[in-house]
Amino acid sequence: MTAENRRVSYFYDAEVGNYHYGQGHPMKPHRVRMTHNLVVNYGLYRKMEVFRPRLVSPTAMTRFHSDDYINFLKVITPDNMGDYVRQLQRFNVGEDCPVFDGLFEFCQLYTSGSIGGAARLNDNAVDIVINWAGGLHHAKKAEASGFCYVNDCVLAILELLKKHERVLYIDIDIHHGDGVEEAFYSTNRVMTCSFHKFGEYFPGTGDVHDVGHADGKNYSINFPLNDGMDDKSYKSIFRPVIGKIMEMFAPGAIVLQCGADSLSGDRLGCFNLSVKGHADCVRYVRSFGIPMLVLGGGGYTLRNVPRCWTYETAVLTGEEVKDELPFNDYFEYFGPDYRLNLPVSNMENLNSPEYLEKTKNQLLEILSDVEPVPSVQIQTGQVESQLNPRGMNLEVDGPTEDERKEHSSELVG
Repeated sequence: MTAENRRVSYFYDAEVGNYHYGQGHPMKPHRVRMTHNLVVNYGLYRKMEVFRPRLVSPTAMTRFHSDDYINFLKVITPDNMGDYVRQLQRFNVGEDCPVFDGLFEFCQLYTSGSIGGAARLNDNAVDIVINWAGGLHHAKKAEASGFCYVNDCVLAILELLKKHERVLYIDIDIHHGDGVEEAFYSTNRVMTCSFHKFGEYFPGTGDVHDVGHADGKNYSINFPLNDGMDDKSYKSIFRPVIGKIMEMFAPGAIVLQCGADSLSGDRLGCFNLSVKGHADCVRYVRSFGIPMLVLGGGGYTLRNVPRCWTYETAVLTGEEVKDELPFNDYFEYFGPDYRLNLPVSNMENLNSPEYLEKTKNQLLEILSDVEPVPSVQIQTGQVESQLNPRGMNLEVDGPTEDERKEHSSELVG
């Protein structure tokens, strides 16, 4: 199977679009449902196998998260919050990470897509898996953070480590992928690479000098950036750094987090990337022909996120799509131009060529010290952190013929 002709699996469950964080929250209404609607109306779903894995159990989530944190997520509701004041503070739930109806079920859905997708890659059922509902990269072992509750990225990587000696995590969200980096900071079986806004900006981590600890030294790669990052500048750093990682680390599988808040005009972002500039990262990573799990993440300008993820779905399937948007259920959101690609702003790029070149060279030097063959230990902060990843015996069913027909009718209906 060549990099140009790859089998793609696509996770979607209609229920994932039914949850939101409350009135006025930047995640409302859910971007995933709008993305799916565009994917269907472009006909891209015909180029992929749509799958719905079984819901993972709470026990599966405790491969990374603590038992008491997962138990708390299971029981907390808007109606009983008064009974859990201390736990709400302890687990950082209630403000940036609000409680809403169906919170745990929502976490189960997006996490199941990522873990189930990783299992499909392990089984060689497909070459690429897409889960735009996933990518919640800020969640910690026992703490919610930055709209993220369960870290599906970490859990998916743990699943991939059952088969692959080395897994690469790449993060192009505007925010630093701190939860994933922290989970694997002391292991050399997982390399994390994040390109993000740095400085007075959430979560405030991801300095270029944060390179990992103990066995994981030089396996955490961070490229801190300033406001106004544009397509040309991003490409000039992304490709050399990722190319060097591929050369030195040689991963068996890749998890790519595609947070769309790095796009121009994002409500919470300050970069100036176009849809095509953002997607160029996806195109480049795909070109290596390595099994990929592609996840969503941030993105808070509602009309832009579905454009970006739909275009990247086309890139991953190797399909060309027209710039003129097809009619869809959310057509009015995309006015007045009704096109897939949008012009970027005229904001100043505060990343000088000298700064980018200097930082790029720093990272290339760090990567030159990476050992070609890492050890077999892994640390995620759990009791069994010195052991090889345990098997979870996840049951991920493929759809029956009747289910395929039923689901196909749902997609186009």
